[in-house]
Amino acid sequence: MPSIGHDPSQATGQALSRQSLRHRSTPLTTPFASLGKTPEGSVHKGLMALAARPAYGVTLALAGTITHSWHVRGVRYLPLFGLDAETTYRLLSSHFPGIGRMMGVAWGELRLPRVFQEAYALTDLVDMLDQHRTVVDEDSTWLAHAVATSCLGEEALWRDMNLPSATVLHDLLHDFFTILAARNRSDMAWKDFFLQELTQRAERRMLRLSASPAAPDYASCFGR
Repeated sequence: MPSIGHDPSQATGQALSRQSLRHRSTPLTTPFASLGKTPEGSVHKGLMALAARPAYGVTLALAGTITHSWHVRGVRYLPLFGLDAETTYRLLSSHFPGIGRMMGVAWGELRLPRVFQEAYALTDLVDMLDQHRTVVDEDSTWLAHAVATSCLGEEALWRDMNLPSATVLHDLLHDFFTILAARNRSDMAWKDFFLQELTQRAERRMLRLSASPAAPDYASCFGR
């Protein structure tokens, strides 16, 4: 799979040091800086204008999910479940070079949304997706976190990810999580499919431990 283009002035795939993160987190005056819950159209347009590969499916998924997350929770919060500030910076710099000029917020000060702290089911979903990556790379990992984040939404998954169509989501999941996606033979809604898979995994795990096969209430952590 072709690698994503990087802005030479930005960090590479290696983890940023804390000193580097602080250096790059100086707030700037930008269209995003003074906003709380940001207008989706403005943020999405801004991200896609910076996109290194605007037609790449992962870029579309990340831009859509991050846009929706910032619209709902505000730009001063971490946009993707399970990713810290350093990883978020590396992701955004990789797919949207020059993002620092648009943010106007200290990267190291991005806060963790409460809903992320309470959505324990998403940790299991990310783990399941990670275990089924077709290719083990950062894009697959970041896509897994985007999918999990969007499962908090109230609409169909492709809509919560702001993707152009359900077909785009179908192709992404089959390309990046091939074995797992292929198990959705009855073409279930993806959120329902993930809930089914998580519940079955939990039941099998509890049976192996000779415990009562009552699965966790994953549905309470998912939007519908």
